Amino acid sequence: MTFQFASLDLTAPTRPIRRAFFASLFCALGLLSSTGSFAQSQQPQSSTSQGQVFEEEIVPQRYANNPNVDAFINDMVARYDFDSAALHDLFGRVSYSATAAKLVLPSPTPSAKNWRAYQSRFIEPIRINAGVKFWRANQATLQRAATQFGVPPEVIVGIIGVETIYGRFMGNFRALDVLTTLTFDYPNTPNRIERMATFRKNLEDLLVWTRDSQIDPTTVLGSYTGAIGIPQFLPSSIVQYAVDYDGNSRIDLRASPADAIGSVANYLKQNGWEPGRPVVWRIAGDVGSQGIAQAAADGSPEPHWSLAQLTKAGMLLNEPGLNIEAEAPTPLTVVDLPTPGRATEYTLGLKNFYALTRYNRSFFYALAVYQLGEAVKARMIAGDTGTNPQ
Repeated sequence: MTFQFASLDLTAPTRPIRRAFFASLFCALGLLSSTGSFAQSQQPQSSTSQGQVFEEEIVPQRYANNPNVDAFINDMVARYDFDSAALHDLFGRVSYSATAAKLVLPSPTPSAKNWRAYQSRFIEPIRINAGVKFWRANQATLQRAATQFGVPPEVIVGIIGVETIYGRFMGNFRALDVLTTLTFDYPNTPNRIERMATFRKNLEDLLVWTRDSQIDPTTVLGSYTGAIGIPQFLPSSIVQYAVDYDGNSRIDLRASPADAIGSVANYLKQNGWEPGRPVVWRIAGDVGSQGIAQAAADGSPEPHWSLAQLTKAGMLLNEPGLNIEAEAPTPLTVVDLPTPGRATEYTLGLKNFYALTRYNRSFFYALAVYQLGEAVKARMIAGDTGTNPQ
């Protein structure tokens, strides 16, 4: 999981702010670290599937009699009791995917982050209409998942809509090919060692999962990073979080909407989803509140400011009926949403927003999931059938 890289660069921007004024204010209130500076963290690229069609470039036999692959096979035999001859035969049939190796490369000319452009790609009629249809077709299953895992239907619908438009674009790369390619031939980038280790773990889990489930690993299809099915789970997430939710004694994330729904809900629950709690709170639009948000937006997805800290600094919220005093200890992250040529937008993310970033660390991704789900929910409440023109 979903750890793919989309073509849109979601690297966090630098944040030029009036630091002298806000450093004085926040230091007086104990809001700065001992270093007196804010972290400039970065968000990885989105994992969303955009439905692009690529002509696959493959090189057969690259991993037959390969010393690195042979060492990997020996490790799999020792740790998981695989048959050595069977694995050697399997990797003899694996092909190098030049396409996958190209697609994981960072853009040579990164573009500025653009929240409004990103938002428009996902909060749009095709996904909303498809979301209404998906919700109506799977209403009982979504409600069962909400009851069992505490995750509302609109959140599950939002994730699946952003990931694959409800199964329309799941990828047709052989997962074994791309995971092997990215384990042993990841391009020469600054994060190469880290990425190779992650893909190696997913290659291991693909082999273990398919063996234990009696699936031919060469038949498993997915994205160019090996993310699989309607919810785009990487094999490690399948092993850890996927559930058989249609009761047929097997997990099929590509063909079973029920398994996808239950697996997404279980993933979020296991990653800290709090039933009945909000995802975001809106910040007032006055200059003071926006300035405080700008100063506190440090790019960290984990909630680490309390509401009391932010309101003591002077931030106002646009949340009628919210009991500020009762919610004072609530941990929050300040979510920044830059768009070139416009003032940066800000919102407050609660623990449930953080849970969405466990699916994909991008702030843009998490908020798009939330907003798509809310848009579909609004149409459901209005009695729409999802048959509006696309």
